This record gives sequence, structure tokens and C-alpha cells, in this order.
Amino acid sequence: MSQNLTAPATKDPGGKGGRLAAVRTKLTYPKVLLILAGALVLLSLLRVVTGATDLTGSGQYTAALNAAVPIGLAGLGGLWAERSGVINIGLEGMMMLGAFSAGWIGWQYGPWAAALAGVLGGALGGLIHAIATVTFGVDHIISGVAVNIMALGLTQFLAKLWFGAEGSAAAQAGGNDKQSPPMADMPTFTVPGLSDWLLSVEKHHWFLVSDLAGILGSLVTNVSWLTVATLAVFAASFFVLWRSSFGLRLRSCGESPVAAESLGVNVYTYKYAAVVTSGALAGLGGAFLAIYVHIYQDGQTGGRGYIGLATMIFGNWRPGGVAMGAGLFGFMDAFQLRGGGETVHALLLLLAVLLVGLAIWKLRGGHRIQGIASIAVAVLLALWYATTDTVPLEIVSVAPYIATLLVLSLSAQRLRAPKAIGKAYRRGQGT
Repeated sequence: MSQNLTAPATKDPGGKGGRLAAVRTKLTYPKVLLILAGALVLLSLLRVVTGATDLTGSGQYTAALNAAVPIGLAGLGGLWAERSGVINIGLEGMMMLGAFSAGWIGWQYGPWAAALAGVLGGALGGLIHAIATVTFGVDHIISGVAVNIMALGLTQFLAKLWFGAEGSAAAQAGGNDKQSPPMADMPTFTVPGLSDWLLSVEKHHWFLVSDLAGILGSLVTNVSWLTVATLAVFAASFFVLWRSSFGLRLRSCGESPVAAESLGVNVYTYKYAAVVTSGALAGLGGAFLAIYVHIYQDGQTGGRGYIGLATMIFGNWRPGGVAMGAGLFGFMDAFQLRGGGETVHALLLLLAVLLVGLAIWKLRGGHRIQGIASIAVAVLLALWYATTDTVPLEIVSVAPYIATLLVLSLSAQRLRAPKAIGKAYRRGQGT
């Protein structure tokens, strides 16, 4: 059966021309590498022009990598659920459950036990969402919002009960109503010799060479083993979903569950597996947040579940796209940790230049309104950059969310969601 099951064919509204357009816009690995190289050159030029060394500094990219991991795990979790046809708005709540579970177990048994507890906590949230949407046919959005509300109330209640109870072991170890007691450090690794050499090259501030050294240095210096595990999870997700019969069946449930059922696929089982896995991955993202700062704190997720959902959409429901989106949003999120007012100020100039390029492209394609609007915004950003020296920290704190809106608005034209996403399905409805 697995050899005969193929992914449902999609309609081509544009005929042959539509297929050719799809081929032209497909991102291949050489194109991705070319985009990354171009981005590095732009950042290097921007650093030289503005003097904002944090743009390519190892400290910035270390913080960006740590910020990208929970966002990427949430996005990957959303990908698993939505590839099976289930919308998962509840990623934020599942991250909360994962972070709380990690804080509860971590102070007693260490960071690796905390990571496992986070996976189980998030999986529990995913199971609740699966029962509501798959078994009982509840609207996916309503169920996801309910999971978020439930998780917020449950974690706050249990934090008071377990961490803040007067005279309890947790309270004596440093816990209170808003946070867990501290846990031990997660082990990290550094590549001997290579790390020191790259960081020394970075300090010379040579054009392009030092910038590349700073970025590479962040990847071989004090990297958490949980970050390495996350990279392995991304690779495993790709091979499971796109290189195995299990993944083919799961994705067929998100494209046409009726057709999948006609070929003998138990659609309910695959949807349950996908949504529970989705919750587990989001829970691991929440656990990473708690492990990174050594404690669970109330409000720790800070909307990263929603940014993860945006990352999944930006990534066009593909693991590689999710990873790239997580890197971008992690880069923006890192500014909050490093007080990057001057760095965000330098990015205003870069954004203005990119908008000018976008305007030229739109005008050449006959889209006059979009082109003129892009030029107008570019001029405003250039004036903002020229008349100020830094960006207020209030704007820096919302930079990830602004980047989310901008990226989604620019990438909306090339997105293709699974065809049956969000649609109610009942066993046997195709007979």
C-alpha cells in the first residue's frame, strides 16, 4: 500500500504557465546559498558605513541562535500539525506547559530531565488539542485559543501551589508564585583552537572576513547541546515527513483525507500522531527557554508560539523554510537581550535600500501602487535614520513582531498551505 500511495496532485490554475512560474520561483540550495552570501555582503557593507559592529558580532549571533531555537521548535511543531490538516493556534499554550514542566522537574533532577519534562508537558497540550479537533470536530481556532487560555491559568495556579507554597521545599530553594527554583546549567561545547582563532579574526574588523568569522565563531563557542539536539530534530523531521511512507501518509491527510482513507490510511491515527508531536516540539521550545535562564518564569514564552506560527507560514510549511525564518526572527529577538538600539538604527538604512530595490522590481512588473508605496516608506526610513542616532528601546522590544508582519506581507504571494487544512473531517465521509 505504501508504494502505491502518492501525494494528491494539486490543480494548476495557470496551466503550463503557472507550472513554469512555480519552477522559476522554487528555491534551490544554490539559490539559498547565494541569498545568504548576498545578505552577508550587505551586512558587512552596513557595518562599515554605520559602525554598528553588533550587526555581525559573535555576541549578537550567539544571542540570535539561542533566541531562534524556541521559535524554530514552535514553528516546526506547527508544521507537523498543519501538514496533517490541523491548525495549531495553541502553540503558545503548549510552550507554556513545556516551560512550566521543565521548571518543575529541572530544579530537582537537572536540565536534561527538564527537557524531557517539557516534551511531555507540550505533548499533553497537543493531545488535548487533538481530542477536541480530531475526535469531537471542534473548530481548530477555537480549540487552539482554549488551549492557550487553559495553559496560562493552569501554569499560574500550579506555580502558586508548587513553587510558592510557604514552607515547601521549592520555596526554600528559591521558588515563589512567579518562578521555579533555579536548575543546573545545560552543558555546552566549544571547538578548541577554532573558536579562539575565529574570535581573534573578528576583532580586526576586516571587511567580510571578520564578519564571517564573527558569525562562524558563534556556532563553535559555548553552544548548548540542546541546540545541537534541535538541529537533529529539524533534520529528522525532514526525513520523516518527506522521505518515508509514514510522512507521505501524514501529508496526504492534510491534502485530501478522503483520498487517503480510500487507500487504507487511518486518518485519525495520523492526525493524532502529528498534533501530539506538534505539542511535544513546542513544549521542547518552552523547556529551552526555562533551561536557558535556569528557571521557569511566569510569562516566559512572550508570544514566541505565535512568532513560531508565523515562521511556519513564512517557511511555506517546509522545515528548511522554518529554520531560515527562525534565524531571522531570532536575530531580531536578540536585540531585546542586548539593548540593540544602535544596531536596529543601522538596520533602518538597510531596510530603506531593500525597499528601493523592491520598488524598482514592482515598477518594472507594472505594479505602480506597490512600487510608489515602497519608495515612500524607504524615504521615511532614510529620513528617520538621518535625523536620529539610535532607536528607542520601546521600538527595539517590538522589532520581532514588526519583522514578522513585514516578512509575512512580502512573502504572502508564494505561500501554499495544505489543501485540507482546518477542514472538519469525519471517518467514512467519502463513501
